[in-house]
Amino acid sequence: MILPILFVAPSSGKGRGVFTSEPIPAGTTIEISPVIVMGKKDRELLDQTTLHDYIFEWGTDQLYCCMALGYVPVYNHSYTSGCEYEMDFENETIHIKTVRDIRKGEELTINYNGEWNDPKPLWFDAS
Repeated sequence: MILPILFVAPSSGKGRGVFTSEPIPAGTTIEISPVIVMGKKDRELLDQTTLHDYIFEWGTDQLYCCMALGYVPVYNHSYTSGCEYEMDFENETIHIKTVRDIRKGEELTINYNGEWNDPKPLWFDAS
């Protein structure tokens, strides 16, 4: 499920991103994406490819990884994102939900750290 008001468009300096054509209230689920779950051997191979930047650690023990379908791989990172993601291990889905009101035309972002407001520097920002 992807809200029909979402669309993918160029994002300044970030390639592509997910945007909204209408305002979205805080607490709205905007996407429920199925995932493809993969094991340790697959993860080792994926880590050698560009897909490394798009996979999520998966499972309570994080022994697996997954590739999300839908728009999930296109959401850009922000340390103060407008959305958060939640993993549903049982149903093999990732849910994207707004954490604040989103303006019409705004880019929807997630924090790649897992918590929407976690300021810990990520690998691509580490000095």
